[in-house]
Amino acid sequence: MNSPAFFSVIALLCLIPATLQPWLPGGGKGFWFWGSLVLALLGPLDWTLWQTAGHWPTALSADLWVMISASLLLWGGVSLVSGAARRLGVLMMPYLLLLATLASFSATVGGTGLSRHAPTAWVDLHILVSVATLGLLTVAAAAALACFIQSDALKRKRPTRLSRLLPPVTDSERLYEMLLIISELVLAAGVVTGMATQFLEIGRVLQFDHKTLFSLLAFVLIGALIAGRHWGGVRGQVAVRWALLAYSFVLVGYFGVKFVRQVLSS
Repeated sequence: MNSPAFFSVIALLCLIPATLQPWLPGGGKGFWFWGSLVLALLGPLDWTLWQTAGHWPTALSADLWVMISASLLLWGGVSLVSGAARRLGVLMMPYLLLLATLASFSATVGGTGLSRHAPTAWVDLHILVSVATLGLLTVAAAAALACFIQSDALKRKRPTRLSRLLPPVTDSERLYEMLLIISELVLAAGVVTGMATQFLEIGRVLQFDHKTLFSLLAFVLIGALIAGRHWGGVRGQVAVRWALLAYSFVLVGYFGVKFVRQVLSS
């Protein structure tokens, strides 16, 4: 069998062990963590590299697999230096598994052609920066959500099995704040390269389409959140909501219209 749907399902199945392992005895650390993470990364990454070989696809399914691969790769990198990040798998993996399921169901839906009036290297740079932004913000959003869940459990004085698997509130806060700062810098580079690409494509620096609008909204919101945390005392669940809202803006900007056009309208 040589269909995109078949290989999509294989890549999806590679995510299941990493999704289950935090709930098993000894899960979330040591060999079981790294082994399942490597398997989870190899399936989507191999499928992503195959789809993007020689060209950049524009189908929703391919974009989702690129995001999943980038998120896993960056999460693994952060986990090398942060024990708190390793404990985010209980949130990260079900979410990525959900995206992989959507990618598998939409694997047979094609996209439109990608314009290449701008220099190929410049377009590729913009795509790379955009993918890095998605991956970083996905990990940051998971850390912010972990902070929200832990804060709620402490407030209610009723820890749950899920909250016990997550990193402490202070560790989650430090992690998502650091990732938001990095994401803001990368997103700024994405906005700049996007403007330059649009200028080379259509002769205009800004074209207020959905992607540009939501990217700028996310950039402003993340910048305001970082400033608010440092100088305005924005903390706790308010800061978490801002972080998750900024992430939702990026998701809508990158995938919203494609989902409507390629999946709902097909």
